[in-house]
Amino acid sequence: MFSKIESAFMLTTVVCMFLVSALPPMANAVPAIQVTYTEKTFADGKARFFTYKTDDGVAIRYFILKSSDGVIRAAFDACNVCWRENKGYSQQGDFMVCNNCGRRFPSARINEVRGGCNPAPLNRKVENGTVTIQVADILQGKSYFDFRGVRR
Repeated sequence: MFSKIESAFMLTTVVCMFLVSALPPMANAVPAIQVTYTEKTFADGKARFFTYKTDDGVAIRYFILKSSDGVIRAAFDACNVCWRENKGYSQQGDFMVCNNCGRRFPSARINEVRGGCNPAPLNRKVENGTVTIQVADILQGKSYFDFRGVRR
């Protein structure tokens, strides 16, 4: 009826199906609750820009840099005044510069001064050589980057 090879193959297939069906169901992926970076990434004082994409497709931009006073700082790539233009900031030496209005902000003031055209602060924690930002804190900046229904 069946050759030895066919019988062995069918038996192996049945055993594998039995073993797989006995496995517990796979868990759903757990969403990240934080993002981490090595502190060494920012040692050169250059701002690094990042994007966090929300479940509904909004791309939240932020930057992290080591300021001239040696502190790791983070802010959204937007401010309370110019955010609708969606231009963000660029770094010129020790300053973060608004790409819309041209105002300059010393690196040591990032995360210190709030409001106006200052880069909107983003909470971060530096510990044991790691920079950690909670996703919940990143999501607090969503309104700066969600342009649905916003007139520009």
